[in-house]
Amino acid sequence: MEDLPGTKISRRDLLIAGALSATAAAMPPVAMAQAHAQDGAPSPSLPPVRCAFTVNGVRQELSLDARTSLLDALREHLRLTGTKKGCDHGQCGACTVLLDGRRINSCLTLAVMHEGAQITTIEGLGTPDKLHPMQAAFIKNDGYQCGYCTPGQICSALAVLDEIRQGKPSHVTQDLAARPLLSVEEIRERMSGNICRCGAYSNIVDAITEVGGAAGRAA
Repeated sequence: MEDLPGTKISRRDLLIAGALSATAAAMPPVAMAQAHAQDGAPSPSLPPVRCAFTVNGVRQELSLDARTSLLDALREHLRLTGTKKGCDHGQCGACTVLLDGRRINSCLTLAVMHEGAQITTIEGLGTPDKLHPMQAAFIKNDGYQCGYCTPGQICSALAVLDEIRQGKPSHVTQDLAARPLLSVEEIRERMSGNICRCGAYSNIVDAITEVGGAAGRAA
């Protein structure tokens, strides 16, 4: 092809450069980082960010990439592997933990967002020698099979009982002015974000009902 007037670049070279620029602009950041890695070029890095929170009653100070999820901070940095990584998209509930008393999908939030927070994982609820009542109820009622979703199920179950105790309505609550009942319908609705691929749902409901009923009698 002929050179462009007044330049030292050919029309062919210009078209190639334009095509490469358009491809780079369309590539997502992750794909660009992978392409750099394959070319041997160093991938861009961010300076670590220091954050501190209390996990299971112990203050933890970490230096993290700002993009680290709370789930990865717990599993990879604190070695609290009881919290499971399932879908990593907030759809299965396996990563549920208690954050300042409320349940949260730890895969959907960044660790650095929770400076000073109180976090409870399955490891902080009980020990093999002294189980939490909800853990004991899951065992008694066979509320698990493979057990992978169980840590998230138990953390979510505790939050469900707390929500009902506080009078917070759900989608199936009939009377919004009245305190919700500890019913099968309420439990199933509130636990719907926690998936059990083994299908132990009825046994999970039995475990939650047992603990909730015992707590109600004690109160």
